[in-house]
Amino acid sequence: MSHASFADPKSALVDLLATALKAVAPDAAGNVITLERPKQTQHGDFSCNVAMQLAKTLRAKPRDIAQKLLAALPASPLIDKTEIAGAGFINLFLTSAFKQSIVAHILAARENFGKSVASARRKIQVEFVSANPTGPLHVGHGRGAAYGACLANVLAATGHEVEREFYINDAGRQMDILALSVWLRYLEARGSAVAFPADGYRGEYVRDIARALDAAEGKSGARFQRAFPTAAPAEGEDADAALDTLIARAKATLGDNWRALHQFALDAMLADQRDDLARFGVTYDRWFSEQSLHDGGAHGTDSAVARAMAVLQRNGHLYEKDGARWFRSTTFGDEKDRVVCRENGQYTYFASDIAYHLDKIERGYDQLIDVWGADHHGYIARVKGAITAMGADAKKLTVTLVQFAVLYRGTEKVAMGKRAGEFVSLRELRDEVGNDATRFFYVLRKSDQHLDFDMELAKSRTNENPVYYIQYAHARVCSVFEACDTSVAEVAAANLSPLESEAELELLQKLAEYPEIVQSAARDLAPHLIAFYLKDLAALFHSYYNGTRFLVDELPVRHARLALAGAVRQVLANGLALLGVSAPEKM
Repeated sequence: MSHASFADPKSALVDLLATALKAVAPDAAGNVITLERPKQTQHGDFSCNVAMQLAKTLRAKPRDIAQKLLAALPASPLIDKTEIAGAGFINLFLTSAFKQSIVAHILAARENFGKSVASARRKIQVEFVSANPTGPLHVGHGRGAAYGACLANVLAATGHEVEREFYINDAGRQMDILALSVWLRYLEARGSAVAFPADGYRGEYVRDIARALDAAEGKSGARFQRAFPTAAPAEGEDADAALDTLIARAKATLGDNWRALHQFALDAMLADQRDDLARFGVTYDRWFSEQSLHDGGAHGTDSAVARAMAVLQRNGHLYEKDGARWFRSTTFGDEKDRVVCRENGQYTYFASDIAYHLDKIERGYDQLIDVWGADHHGYIARVKGAITAMGADAKKLTVTLVQFAVLYRGTEKVAMGKRAGEFVSLRELRDEVGNDATRFFYVLRKSDQHLDFDMELAKSRTNENPVYYIQYAHARVCSVFEACDTSVAEVAAANLSPLESEAELELLQKLAEYPEIVQSAARDLAPHLIAFYLKDLAALFHSYYNGTRFLVDELPVRHARLALAGAVRQVLANGLALLGVSAPEKM
């Protein structure tokens, strides 16, 4: 049996079936053969429907084709028996010896079990979270952070070069509103009576930044200690226009000091977000500034945004209307054309996004993965359309959508609005339920599915709490080795033939599936598959533990069972590591 077959029995079986197919129907030898794991163990370890797929081409009954394929199937130490089921399914049963061998393979590979070398290594960028730096990260952002970080881990585990990036939205109106809000709270702290705008950012974090500004400026604070020229909104002026008027007055009042205020507020929020994410186990290779896209290059060259717009103009995809410049987004499947430059000469957020994606493509990635909130679904067509319009390959961009998690305290839904300050921050959630539960619960569902975050369940130490249940399985194995006064190294070379009970063979089969699960999670951009797998593996082990004695007199049996337990512990630890969750030895 080849070493590769230990790690990838599925591929080995596909090769065997391909050999049989070539002998039975040479003209059909190019057909793709796929294997599936049957839901019921009595249907084998793998099932194949190739006979039914070829029935029309070969003009034969599927069962007859299946019989011929099995007759031509090369002998293999992997296969215990085969059978034809239903209309022509080929069911394959692996030998006990193969299933037992997976234990030694796991114990030898250790933390590398489940990792692989990609046949076509790709350079992949995963951009995720990218929250506006106008307030602390909230529980909605946390789901995107957990998903993006886990996805990057899974892609790296399958042999790809992965770079993690955070896009800083540090240009535009929202940052101006934050700077204004901080300045007004600063003036309040200095004793000035200020009418705070209804649409300013009202969270306590704004007062914290203002106090930090006061401390940094010292006693004088002369450059920011200016009388704020308030005035009643003009007749008919809406709230947004009134806020823009206040921002314009603040800029005029502070002059050159406005930029220093703006930068102080930005730096404070970025420092908070970096710290919050790092403590959540989420780190980045690059923090990319949106503002840098608007800044001119060296030697007076155009900004990245201006350069991207020039490419679109040159390719005939921009036009003028009502004093603004528009991108012909409808040409590429969008519901309407989009403004990229307003009549006042200011670029839109969309223009920044176009330039940002051009910059990404020019960096030479093979694949771009953007993790967006589900409310940005309509944005996909226009961004991909802009990439195509600039002459690049839009197929390089994959957008995965993440539904914001909804947090409940009892039956009461918690509000999420930043400006009013009525939200639960990611930091508060982590402090209350812990990093492990937060990370795991966030990836327990497919990313684009709705998620109600049950805080009480996440904090519970019961079998109903999935992360506790999995971690407890890991800790249980540790306690078994401690009780037996044995180490994994002492049983790594154990004779595994005593592992013949139904529970043991089922555990062995589940362990062998782990590399396939990691591959599937990477292929489908679906780290929740690993969470599901770990729950199933933990359930099988708890059941086995409850019905099995490890400290038995027969040393071969004891060592074989301990080796199996050690393999379970290793796979649990490996899977939890991909999800950013710890594997405690005691609970």
